Formats: sequence, structure tokens, C-alpha cells
Amino acid sequence: MEIGPVTTETAPSNSPVIVWFRRDLRLADNPALNHALATGRRVLPIYVHDEGGAARPAGAASLWWLDGSLRALAADLSARGAPLILRRGDSEAELRRLIAETGATTVFLNRLFEPGAWTRDADIAHGLKAEGVDCRGFNGSLLARPGSVLTGSGGPYKVFTPFMKALLSVAVPPEPAPAPTAIPGVRDVASDALDDWALKPTRPDWAKGFIGTPGEAGAAAALTAFVKDGLKTYSRSRDIPGVDGTSRLSPHLHFGELSPWRAAAAARAAADDGRVPDAEASKFVAQLGWRDFSAHLLHQFPAMADRAFRPEYDAMPWRHDPAGLAAWQRGQTGFPIVDAGMRQLWATGWMHNRVRMIVGSFLVKDLLIDWREGEDWFWKTLVDADPGNNIQNWQWIAGSGADAAPYFRVFNPVTQGEKFDADGRYVRTWVPELRRLPDRWLHAPWTAPPEILRHAGVRLGHDYPRPIVDHAEARLRALAALRTVSQARVDALD
Repeated sequence: MEIGPVTTETAPSNSPVIVWFRRDLRLADNPALNHALATGRRVLPIYVHDEGGAARPAGAASLWWLDGSLRALAADLSARGAPLILRRGDSEAELRRLIAETGATTVFLNRLFEPGAWTRDADIAHGLKAEGVDCRGFNGSLLARPGSVLTGSGGPYKVFTPFMKALLSVAVPPEPAPAPTAIPGVRDVASDALDDWALKPTRPDWAKGFIGTPGEAGAAAALTAFVKDGLKTYSRSRDIPGVDGTSRLSPHLHFGELSPWRAAAAARAAADDGRVPDAEASKFVAQLGWRDFSAHLLHQFPAMADRAFRPEYDAMPWRHDPAGLAAWQRGQTGFPIVDAGMRQLWATGWMHNRVRMIVGSFLVKDLLIDWREGEDWFWKTLVDADPGNNIQNWQWIAGSGADAAPYFRVFNPVTQGEKFDADGRYVRTWVPELRRLPDRWLHAPWTAPPEILRHAGVRLGHDYPRPIVDHAEARLRALAALRTVSQARVDALD
């Protein structure tokens, strides 16, 4: 059931309206907030921390970011006259409690499109409508609402390039909406204290090295810095993990601190006035489009959350290898570019995009471990863990997703390191035990002569692990496993 559109107001003019914040933690370009303000009534902003709801519980790293984002949103709302109400528990129960306490008759929200939350929202709206409370839902997180970008036959796209072309042809950019200067609020409504939620780790504080500034102001600053310094060479520098060549906007987009349309508009404006090449702006907008593509796929094919999008890949003979999985998680595989990425993830809550592909390929192909294990680890450890992106990107790596890289494309972690971290800046940052090794040996230290290792102070198996697999042998094993998938496809067609 879809939540209804805005209709003519019939509620008493003195009854407040609720704005239910979720992953739209911003004041600018916020459709739900803007429509609530258009009623002229007092606004009750609420965030419900629903750990047992339909949405997948957030990972620990995401909770760290959420804490900072909520603090920023609360400060911005309070400064404008409408304190943020925090409640913990079942979303529907807390909304009903707030409605009973305040007499609110309308709930405004920006939709969540992943299947469980989508259905839950519709059920809540149906229940509240039966009691005279309207729910008004909007798209505040994607360039286009799932279901609005369809093929000529009316079905969903399964290949990105035609999807992106169609998206650009049908999506209409909304008018920019600056943050309101004042919001008529309601004082003295019961609210939890954010500190009591204990979203941030303390003993020990394993997040002390996390990067990024949560909140709408942090998102705006990150976008400005990227357009000024990173967008000019984005298509090339985004693949070099040792330089700051990516946008770093992913957590801001996930938590809705920044509208994707505002990010796209900033890139296009920089191209239009000649500050950056048009091709670079288009490349960045395409990455925003891939984010949409992933969200649309998950919405339209909910089974891909835990099943292969291409069913024949469910026949893949994955290995049960707890020791290999643990070595991968800890950054102790013996392959420097893989270990650097996994250590960066653990220390900062973020990993460079190119390295995400390298470590993903290593897990599902070199170790032949189920992609769901990797997806689960990323969900727990990434501050930007996003349902659509995380699932689609892992299936892309595994070859089982829509428009996926073929499974037989097995990244060689040595040549990937040599190509994209040629000067060793990235590996030396995150694998400091190898920092004295010459570039020639850095990405394959087990091939270095004994005297080179001694001079660099590296004892393989002691200071740094030996490789846990032989890549050439692992590649052959992966290709043999692929034949199982190919046979399953043949069987399915018979």
C-alpha cells in the first residue's frame, strides 16, 4: 500500500503535525519538512530509534555516525524553534503515543524504499488512517522513486547504462529548498536523552579514529571541498587509494544529510561555469545514478537481500573457512593491498572504493567465501553501510548481481596494488610493518630476497603474515567452482 499524496487540509488549525525523521537528517531540500511547514501548523519533529523494526538493525559503525548526525539535527531544529523529540521503541507505538500526547492529526515522512521498511510504513499509514490520522510520504533520498524508471515494456531495468539514460530522461530535479529560518514547534514534549541511547562506543572507544563530520553542515562542507579540489580529476584519482580522490559523501547521502539532487547540481554547476570538465561531472553523477540503480533493484527484487539475483549462483560451492574469514576481517591475509583496506575499514569506518572491489574479490574468489559473509562484515563496520549499495555491490563482485562483473574476472591483489598504489603510499599507511620495503617488493613481500627483507626489518610469518592462499591456485579453484554455476544454469534451461 502506498502512502497517500498531499491532500487538502481538514484538520483543526491548532493541531500540530508530525515530521518523522529517519534517513533524511537535514533541513534543506527536505520534502516532508517543507510540506509540513506549508500547512502553517506547529511541527513536531521526531526520530524513533527502532532496533526491532522492519528495517535491518544498523551496524555499530553506522550507529556512531547516527549519533553525530542526530546531535547536529537536534541543534539545528532547536535553534529554529522546534526541538527534536527522541523516542526509543517500536515506531508505530511511539508515533501513536506522540499523537495521543499532542493531538497531531498528520504525519509527514520521507519514504524508505528497502522492502521491509516500505511495507512497514504502508501498514502504519493504513492503521493511522483508520483512526483519522493522515500519513503523507515523499521521496527525499533518491534521484527518482523506485517504479518511476521503467523499460519500454514497463519492467525494471537490470542493466545500469540504459537505466541511467532513462533516469536522466524522466527524473525532474526538484527546486532547491534552503533550510527554513524558523520552525514553529511545540515545547515540553517528552523526549529521550541521546546520551542514554549509548550509540557511541566508550570502553573501549574503538571509533576514535573514525573520519568524517556527521550532520548537514559536515555534508555541505564535504560537498564544497570535493567540487573545489576533487572533481577536476575524479575519473582518474578516484581509483588511487593513496590520494584523496573520492567524494567521501557516501555516509552523508546514506543518512540523508545531503540530497543527491543537490550533489548532482553542484557538480553540474561546476562544469557549466568551466571549473571542472563536463566529463568529470558526468562521471560523478553516474555514481549517484548507480546508488539509485542499487536502491531500485532492491526495492523491486527484495529476494536479492539474501539470495543471488541470478539464481544459478545459489549453486556456488562456497567454502566454510572461519580462519580465512577471520584473517580477512583482521587484515592479516598476507596480501598488502587487501590488508591495508581491511585495516583502514576497521580504523576509520570507511574504505576506498577501488579497494572495496579488491578485498571483495579476494574474499569471494581467492577464499571462495560466500559474499553474504562480506556483506555482513561491511554492514557492521562501514559508517556508510546502505542496504541497496551494500547488497548490490557485493553481488556485483560475486558475479551474481544485476549487470555484474563476470565471476571469472578475478582481481589479482598483487597487480591491483602495483597498478593503483604504485608508490606504496596507501599500503605503507595501513600496513606500517612493511613501510621500509622498496616499492618493487611492497605488494608481494614473499617474493623479496632474504637480504631485502632483513634490511626492511620484515620477518614473514612473524612481523607480517605469509599469504594465506596461493593466488594462482585460488584462481583456478574459483574457476572450477564457476563451472558448477554454469551447469546449474544449463540445468535450469533444460
